[in-house]
Amino acid sequence: MRIFVTGASGWIGSAVVPELLKAGHEVTGLARSDAAAAKLDASGVDVLRGDLDDVEILQTGARSSDAVIHLAYKHAVAFTPDGFAQAAAFDRQAIEALGEALAGSDHPLVIASGTPAVPGRLATESDDISAGGPAALRGENARAAIALASHGVRSSVVRLPRSVHGEGDVHGLIPRLIAIAREKGVSGYVGDGSSRWPAVHVLDAAQLFCLAVEKAPAGSVWHAVGDEAVPTREMAEVIGRKLNLPTTPAPADQFGFLGVVLASDQPASSTKTRALLGWQPVRPGLIADMESGHYFALVRESQAS
Repeated sequence: MRIFVTGASGWIGSAVVPELLKAGHEVTGLARSDAAAAKLDASGVDVLRGDLDDVEILQTGARSSDAVIHLAYKHAVAFTPDGFAQAAAFDRQAIEALGEALAGSDHPLVIASGTPAVPGRLATESDDISAGGPAALRGENARAAIALASHGVRSSVVRLPRSVHGEGDVHGLIPRLIAIAREKGVSGYVGDGSSRWPAVHVLDAAQLFCLAVEKAPAGSVWHAVGDEAVPTREMAEVIGRKLNLPTTPAPADQFGFLGVVLASDQPASSTKTRALLGWQPVRPGLIADMESGHYFALVRESQAS
């Protein structure tokens, strides 16, 4: 297939694109900068220049392809005051534009979203994103994508966990926690540290996106979850040990926007995804990946520069 990928040069896209090429697909990647275009061109990807808010460009890419994987998100906008709503609005506009271009084609549209938090148990693929908060905005966008199935689009959603980890991750939640620990002089966790995160290695997530675009039925939801439930205290303990800092409870406001995430128990399952799509994550889990040291080597390199 010819597959149009938004966010093709980003953290997850940089893993998804090689997976697609390895599977024999041809890829067109959306690039908003010269650097992104050069990176995609060097990897054997056709480049379409444009930004996420370029509706006509998005529709051109979709109409000239057999499938679309939508990974781009305006993260820089999201982490500004009142930015979550703005970023979600851009995302919704992109989903609607891509859906309009693919209507009646039965071509796949796979979008990225996030796993939900369900009090007291593992979240499954059947659970919806609860109302309220920034996560709900992406949940609404995911529902809009699923609704495109009634318009002749083979739409599906791959939900990503709180941490999509791996070597080269410089902007994710783990690097943020490491930076906060260095700044505060302690590796902290909220409450008793028993709240849990789901996680996945970026290369395993990439394989799931490839499976979804090839096999997922219209209107389906999938979970890219390798680790179901990593206690936040265990993450803090690894950071403290690697940085030679004490590991202690800390107030949620010490972590900025991450405080709410750290305080919330939000484990998730991928049992249905593994059974129905044949997806099997095989890369190191989050704690093992943190123990390998590459996250802390990146911190040292950034300080030296």
